[in-house]
Amino acid sequence: MKKGLTFILGAFSGVVLTLVVIIAVLPQRMFVEQESKLGFDETVAAIEQSVKDNNWSMPHQYNLQATMSKHGFSVKPVKVFSLCKPEHAYEILKSDKERPLSAMMPCRVSVYEKDGKTYVSMMNSGFLSKFMGKTAKEVMGAASAENLQILQPILN
Repeated sequence: MKKGLTFILGAFSGVVLTLVVIIAVLPQRMFVEQESKLGFDETVAAIEQSVKDNNWSMPHQYNLQATMSKHGFSVKPVKVFSLCKPEHAYEILKSDKERPLSAMMPCRVSVYEKDGKTYVSMMNSGFLSKFMGKTAKEVMGAASAENLQILQPILN
């Protein structure tokens, strides 16, 4: 009986510890945020150029400050870029099994100001890919690494 109780308490403690770690760590790891060494407009221009230099495309650019202004709200400058590399996208879109990941496509990078500084953030798809199947892990890991390469010239 004592061994059974010890096992149950150990299992319960393990579950509780796992939940605490998930709640405390996961939200901080889901996104990568880094300060830009450039101002807002320079950061935007540098990302646009680096995307081209790294053979990615930028199918869309969203000016959230302008969008919010149209709805009567005033916010600091925020631009969001949709970045795409068709070779990576194809690996996800060609398979029925992987296609649900299209909800996370294309890769998004955000530029915004806070505390008088310019920041860049993106989803940490390299981290999230660790919880996915082989193809998703490979594609998302590669896309994440390439996105960091695109951003490297402007980050502190």
